[in-house]
Amino acid sequence: MELDEVLIRPMITEKTTTLREKENKYVFIVNKDADKITIARAVEKMFNVKPLSVNVINCKGKKKRVRYKIGTTASKKKAIITLKKGDKIGIFEGV
Repeated sequence: MELDEVLIRPMITEKTTTLREKENKYVFIVNKDADKITIARAVEKMFNVKPLSVNVINCKGKKKRVRYKIGTTASKKKAIITLKKGDKIGIFEGV
């Protein structure tokens, strides 16, 4: 897997904004096959920052019902990247 394919998109919600402002943690949706080391290398390459730690969460899809059919939403994998105090990632700051 190429490092360009690891990070799919940033996750921007109220909770992730609070994490970013108070604890300098950034949240991304990542490829399901990516591991912590690959995610850390991808962040380092794309944004020129050195992550202190990477935490990974596998989110299972939820069951949803539409009329008479039952299906599931897509499963996803999230990564929470912790940076040191002065480091920032530009896409979250609007740069």
